[in-house]
Amino acid sequence: MKTELNELEGKIAQLAELCQRLRQDNNEIRQALVMSQDENRRLQDKVDGAKARIQTLLQSIPEGTAE
Repeated sequence: MKTELNELEGKIAQLAELCQRLRQDNNEIRQALVMSQDENRRLQDKVDGAKARIQTLLQSIPEGTAE
């Protein structure tokens, strides 16, 4: 009986350790996700700015005349 309780105690300790590692991994993944989302927004802003500049340049090009 005591052996079974010791084994159960060991398994519970392993489970608790695993849960703690998973919580830590989850927090790290959440932080990485937030950083990736911020980077994505920053890059999208750059793309939007480039699109706007290109559209402005295209509008400033005079249309050709047919001969």
